[in-house]
Amino acid sequence: MSRHTELEITTRETRTRLTVDLDGSGQARIETGIGYFDHMLEQLTFHGLLDLELSCQGDLAVDSHHTVEDVAIAIGRGIDQALGERKGIRRYGHSFLPMDETLARAALDFSGRPEFHFQGAFTRERIGALETQMIPHFFKSVALASRMTLHMALLYGENDHHKCEALFKAFGRALGEAVTLDPRRAGVASTKGVL
Repeated sequence: MSRHTELEITTRETRTRLTVDLDGSGQARIETGIGYFDHMLEQLTFHGLLDLELSCQGDLAVDSHHTVEDVAIAIGRGIDQALGERKGIRRYGHSFLPMDETLARAALDFSGRPEFHFQGAFTRERIGALETQMIPHFFKSVALASRMTLHMALLYGENDHHKCEALFKAFGRALGEAVTLDPRRAGVASTKGVL
């Protein structure tokens, strides 16, 4: 069973191309025009053991919003398509991720019912060229586009770089766990029989 998909999304604001393989080894080729965001997506990919090729040409002369949001939507749709009927997956994933003084938590469910909840705050307006308000918005957009329930929290921390990186790594690890195929599960992980 192939859990690989390719897609392209073009709007007046961005053009995003994506290839994702859920059964990868953590390989990434990413170019969004926002260096720190690329670095975070590489962390997500590496720790989630996905293979991800992604490029986005966006209206960065305006700000980072459209690029970050449309990349998130593409990643979410790519994951959703690659999962297909979601048969055999573990469905749930979670991770507590320490990074120096920071501790982040991510818990997710590929329930088919999109929801997002975030607790935490950043003190800086941006990290590199990435606006910090776009960090939770990225995860919300991925959750909605992939039809997952996602809860994330910054339990504590001081350095905004560490906070952001801990969130991306925690999400990657939780995602990798949730999409893993359980050899004991033939159908979907729900007594309803559908996700």
